[in-house]
Amino acid sequence: MDPEQLLRTAADRLDALAARTTPGDWRTAGLLATRPEVVAHSPEGSTQHVAEARAGTAAWIATVSPALAAPLASWLRAAATHEPIDPAAEAFARALLARL
Repeated sequence: MDPEQLLRTAADRLDALAARTTPGDWRTAGLLATRPEVVAHSPEGSTQHVAEARAGTAAWIATVSPALAAPLASWLRAAATHEPIDPAAEAFARALLARL
C-alpha cells in the first residue's frame, strides 16, 4: 500500500471507529466507585456515562491508547516545521490542549 493510501485507510478506520463509539465530548466528572467517572456530553445537552456503554467504547479506548502518543507527538512536531501549518494539525492540537 502506498503512503497516501495508508493515511487514507487509517483515517477511514478511525472515522468508522468513532462512529460506533459513544458520541460526545468526553469529560471526567469525579469518581465512579474507585474509578474515574467519564461522561459523554452530546451537543444537544444530554449526557451518558461512558462506563454504561462499554461495548461501544472499549475499542475506542484500546485504539486511542498511550501507544499513539509518540507518533502523534512526532506528527505535531513535524507539522510545526512546515509553513503554512496544516489546518488539520492545528485543529487536532487545539482539541488536544482543550482536554489536557
